[in-house]
Amino acid sequence: MNKAPSGKPQATNQSAADGLQFAACGFELPPLALYIHIPWCVKKCPYCDFNSHAAGPTLPEQEYVDALLADLDQDLPRVHGRPLRSIFFGGGTPSLFSAKALGRLLEGVERRIPFATDIEITLEANPGTFEQAKFRDYRALGINRLSIGVQSFQAEKLKALGRIHDGDEAIRAADMARAAGFANFNLDLMHGLPEQSIEDALGDLRIAIAQAPTHLSWYQLTLEPNTLFWSQPPTLPEDDILWDIQEAGQALLAEHGYAQYEVSAYAQPGKAARHNLNYWSFGDFLGIGAGAHAKLSSPQGVIARSWKTRLPKDYLDPGKAFSAGERLLGPDELPFEFLMNVLRLTDGVASSLFTERTGLPLRVLAAAREEAEQRGLLQRDPARLVATREGQLFLNDLLQHFLP
Repeated sequence: MNKAPSGKPQATNQSAADGLQFAACGFELPPLALYIHIPWCVKKCPYCDFNSHAAGPTLPEQEYVDALLADLDQDLPRVHGRPLRSIFFGGGTPSLFSAKALGRLLEGVERRIPFATDIEITLEANPGTFEQAKFRDYRALGINRLSIGVQSFQAEKLKALGRIHDGDEAIRAADMARAAGFANFNLDLMHGLPEQSIEDALGDLRIAIAQAPTHLSWYQLTLEPNTLFWSQPPTLPEDDILWDIQEAGQALLAEHGYAQYEVSAYAQPGKAARHNLNYWSFGDFLGIGAGAHAKLSSPQGVIARSWKTRLPKDYLDPGKAFSAGERLLGPDELPFEFLMNVLRLTDGVASSLFTERTGLPLRVLAAAREEAEQRGLLQRDPARLVATREGQLFLNDLLQHFLP
């Protein structure tokens, strides 16, 4: 097992979590996933608030893989014998890394944590970084799912979004994904773009559907703090147009066999993203890499969220710690934390999952649940926790009932 780089503080496996114990009634350790953050992009997009940074002429692949494995070493005591059900390479643009670097990383991860036999391994990629030979090599490593950041197929919309590819490249990327052996891939597509009409939005969707992806992430552009669009906002469609785009787009996706299973996720039968389903069902996930986040449980029912050093130069500095902070979730916070995730799912979850994932009895939800049901935001179904159609549309209003 690799040690952390010289001077990098080692984990003591002692944290404030040791002092926060509560009665875990029926608690079960959730399934475990791994998120790996690759923080570099060709350029920073004006709408992006993710931890991404413009890449220089060369990437520190070897040093970063070394740091990722050392970071993982420090988190191993929190695995508690569980196999990895999924791995997700996010960013940034992970496809900027060579297959050799990702192969060494995956080998190192598997030496430390066993992989489930049906593990899902997803790599985010942008059309401008596609090379067919490179993607065949990725597939040979065991990466079995791609998530391709298309956002739009229209030249003027791509220019407004600061994207480096064009519509033809996006179409070729889907073709190359199939040719490289990826039978399972997602297309990321935005709507509500600057000056976008309903016809523009549906045109993008039709082109995306024609590429026959197994999964579509179709979500509305929002203006986020600390982005160029926040300080220099573009002209976005009016609310009435946004609503019409949403309704027409959902109908078009359903017509072509893409079932909505989450706020912005649509999939062909059996192709829902297992990694994201783990997030939304309050599963556990390790997070390694600059700025990566994690949510981890102990066998005693103590649940913590943690995050890693954000800037790549600090993450790679052997004199600085990987860990940037940790927050324990107390019993009063768990109902909101749990529901904030599971109510994104269109079918919700079995009510029993609340106790399995939090260790709290279902009765702690009773009063807030009744209020939400009376307002028509939560379905009256004792066996399930599921938002109504109105509750999905006004999810923040629904969640307000469960704030601590």
